Amino acid sequence: MRVLPLLILLGFPALELFIMVRLAQEIGWWLGVWLVLSAVVGAALVREASSGLPGKLADALRNGDSIFSGVMDTGRTLIAGLLLIFPGVLSDIVAICLLLIPFRVPVASGAAVSGNTVIEGEFRRIDRHRIR
Repeated sequence: MRVLPLLILLGFPALELFIMVRLAQEIGWWLGVWLVLSAVVGAALVREASSGLPGKLADALRNGDSIFSGVMDTGRTLIAGLLLIFPGVLSDIVAICLLLIPFRVPVASGAAVSGNTVIEGEFRRIDRHRIR
């Protein structure tokens, strides 16, 4: 059981290195340009995510939205930025997928959103003696 985490930790960088060597043989120096540009974009994403979190939380509280969506969106951007900084094509593909897949937290409808605690409806009382 202790071997599996070690294989994962060593396997991902080994796979990244294998893919980078194969791509460098195929496309040449363009791979180096891609890696540098992805690291620059990743650093910008990390900077934006770390400085934008308080504003997103304040906007969510002001609008009455869930603060969980702001935290998840910022966390997703932060993880994608870190994956872009990590040199490798596979991690860049995972980071791009993280950024492109939309994520929305479902918001409760009705009374919880509007702040109205009155739930309108009809009811009928059934006495217990009639049921027997």
